[in-house]
Amino acid sequence: MKTGIYVHIPFCVQRCTYCDFNTYTGLLSLEEAYVSALNYEISLRAERAADAEAQTLYFGGGTPSLLKAEAVAAVIEAVRRHMRLPWRARVTLEANPGTVDGEYLAELKEAGVTRLSFGVQSSHSQELVMLGRIHTWPEAVTSYQLARAAGFDEISLDLMYGLPGQTLADWRITLEQTLALAPDHLSLYALTLEPGTPLAEAAALHNVPTPDPDLAADMYETASEMLHAAGFWQYEISNWARGTVPAPEIWALPPHGFTEGIGPHISHHNLIYWRNQPWIGLGAGAHSWFRGRRWSNYPHPQVYINAMRSGRLRGFSDSVLALRTVYGETMMMGLRLAEGVSDARFHGAFGLHLEEVYASALERFSDIGLITWDGERVRLTERGRLLGNQVFRAFLLD
Repeated sequence: MKTGIYVHIPFCVQRCTYCDFNTYTGLLSLEEAYVSALNYEISLRAERAADAEAQTLYFGGGTPSLLKAEAVAAVIEAVRRHMRLPWRARVTLEANPGTVDGEYLAELKEAGVTRLSFGVQSSHSQELVMLGRIHTWPEAVTSYQLARAAGFDEISLDLMYGLPGQTLADWRITLEQTLALAPDHLSLYALTLEPGTPLAEAAALHNVPTPDPDLAADMYETASEMLHAAGFWQYEISNWARGTVPAPEIWALPPHGFTEGIGPHISHHNLIYWRNQPWIGLGAGAHSWFRGRRWSNYPHPQVYINAMRSGRLRGFSDSVLALRTVYGETMMMGLRLAEGVSDARFHGAFGLHLEEVYASALERFSDIGLITWDGERVRLTERGRLLGNQVFRAFLLD
């Protein structure tokens, strides 16, 4: 069974003010034990999921670039050996610009990493400080240039918009300076003030301005226009990639009807999530979706290490999803893509046609112009991608 492999690295130098991910500071001394636990989990998971055949590998976090290059190489080799990861497979590693140098990047390339995702977030120093990032914009530029010099021809950059006090002019400057680097892929995310994070508390106490959702929408539209003009395809609500041919419009159906038709720079690993295909998550707090089951590992690194040492794969949670839940998640995730959800793909997965399950929702949202449905494929319209959450709820059957 073709499967995506996700490896969670929970270590950080400093926790960002907006972050509610499963990350920890001050625990990098656990690196060796953690990598040993990862390699053991890989062998155990491979035994329990003998039909899993890795097609992508993604190191996320946290800050994966805090790991030594030899540790990254050991994990890649273990996935190749136990889960049959092909040599041609894309291997992505998330990196913080403040944690890499030219020697380390060259070692990552030698270790088998083929794609880097830099968490840049902004080109403005005051925004980076507010977000708790440990790098500066000049450091981000240097890291990008060093990665190119090390031979990486697949580089993605993450940016954030809708920040407290951020103006549309500020956002335009970040986009212009980012585009000047000529990245292959961009992920743009609107800030969400997650409960319990320092930035959410600062906004609640009026120490920073509360983000304006209307301004954030203007920023999103501005980004779509600027990236389209720069030759990027918007292939998912928050993701853009350079294409081998120009996109005919901002929110276009990819060539041949599938995201792969855009070209090589799409995120092949994330495409597995958006198509609700199987993936196995490794490491502290990692989630998996495989053979109708969803499970997660213990979140704290030391607890995870102890569990692996005792051979306990049961983890933090484990459940079998109802089929109607899987239908809904397939639609919710698939509609995030410009390719949408094809009736052929849905029928191939579940033995039912879309109209047999969703006739009412298809008619209602077609009538108000938020989706297109031609009997073969359902897609968000350009307007619909701005109101996606309203559409997604209608396809969740639970």
